[in-house]
Amino acid sequence: RPANLIRIMPAEGSQQSNMLPSSGKEEGVLLRAVIIANGELNNRPQLEAGDLLIAADGGARHCLRLGLKPHLVIGDFDSLDPDELAALRQAGAEIVRHPRRKDATDLELALLVARERGAAQAIVLGALGARWDQTVANLLLPLSSGLTGMPVRLLDGEHELLLLRTTDSPKPAEIEVHGLPGDTVSLIPLGGDAQGVRTLGLEYPLHAETLFFGATRGVSNVLLDKAATISLQTGILLVVIIHAPLEGGNI
Repeated sequence: RPANLIRIMPAEGSQQSNMLPSSGKEEGVLLRAVIIANGELNNRPQLEAGDLLIAADGGARHCLRLGLKPHLVIGDFDSLDPDELAALRQAGAEIVRHPRRKDATDLELALLVARERGAAQAIVLGALGARWDQTVANLLLPLSSGLTGMPVRLLDGEHELLLLRTTDSPKPAEIEVHGLPGDTVSLIPLGGDAQGVRTLGLEYPLHAETLFFGATRGVSNVLLDKAATISLQTGILLVVIIHAPLEGGNI
């Protein structure tokens, strides 16, 4: 299940390295960035070999609380005190400081540096729930032109959120979502109508249909099997998967 991407336990006896991954590939697997933001953290990340762990400002406090050692901490550090920064430096984290008066949030800076360092995808935790303005902005961040081509997934407990958008290519945009039968899948158009929407593997199928901006037709569909395909001819879709709770909880 995609929500488990950050819950996979390392092999027995393995340890998280403090060194930055040297390239975008580890044993043939493209580098993945795991970014912890300063919002409400409802998942505990269990990192895979080769992951680039980035803390966006106050997200580093989550790392310290959980005993995690980020490779990189970025932000203006208005949410961290000097002792916390010192502890992070001592643990081997690279510290990238930006001025408080800036034109991007700490999370946007973290995503951009992940892209610069070769990440082929990013998983973001702690980006939702603390403030509505930050939550909405974070939901839209994957649409930034600076992040084109790097899929971004936001995880919040059992909720998994991603954006599907079309490009200049005549081919429809397509994504495969994963979970368990009965998981909820909602398709919400952003910025206008989403046209030519097709689904395969959902209880209420769509056949090259339009989901109108501001309407709720795409909310609360249901996964029939372990995977479903969603394609889009024109527009942008916010895709929300709500996974059934795992035995023992998230954290």
